[in-house]
Amino acid sequence: MATFRLQGSRVLAVDMTGDSVKAKNGSMVAYDGRMAFKKMTGGGEGIRGMVTRRLTGEEMTVMEVKGQGTCWFADRASEISVVNLRGDKLFVESSNLLCTDAGLRTGTSFTGVRGTSQGNGLFTTTVEGHGQAAIMSEGPAVALRVGRDHPLTVDPGAYIAHQGNVRQSFQSGVTFRTFMGEGGGEAFQIRFEGDGLVYVQPSERNTIAGDV
Repeated sequence: MATFRLQGSRVLAVDMTGDSVKAKNGSMVAYDGRMAFKKMTGGGEGIRGMVTRRLTGEEMTVMEVKGQGTCWFADRASEISVVNLRGDKLFVESSNLLCTDAGLRTGTSFTGVRGTSQGNGLFTTTVEGHGQAAIMSEGPAVALRVGRDHPLTVDPGAYIAHQGNVRQSFQSGVTFRTFMGEGGGEAFQIRFEGDGLVYVQPSERNTIAGDV
């Protein structure tokens, strides 16, 4: 199995000994050793979470990297966090997923946070199995614990991913910015309940449906 390690906070190094990983197309910045690269698009088992979103116009392509040596990945100087999966499932916004072990199963879930807040219902990528995945954020990501008696409410613009036995629901009405009188329009929050982790970033992405 490939080994993920961070070099600094914005570069992911992946050590491989005949293993393979799937990474965001164009994210490799350097490699040593002997590597083979294959661009993957469209359908295909194991990459369903990153296929072309025909209904929304959102296109994600990935590349498979296999060989012996080390590859370094980065994307637009984003901060990178490594998530360890032990048979559980990670839900992550597709634009925030950088790299996964090839052995992890990827798919889609029709519960995209940005899509729901915009009324479009975009897909969220799921990653499941045993291995490592690297996610990206604007600024250092923070993993917040959701406990059985401690639900968590998150602004959709700050949400990146979540894992564990966590249920999410969407609440309309007001966000943190509209509550402080800094905006208007239809707004949403995401409420998480159960037992797991929610990853948030300190920079809110732009959204469409009001101040969300």
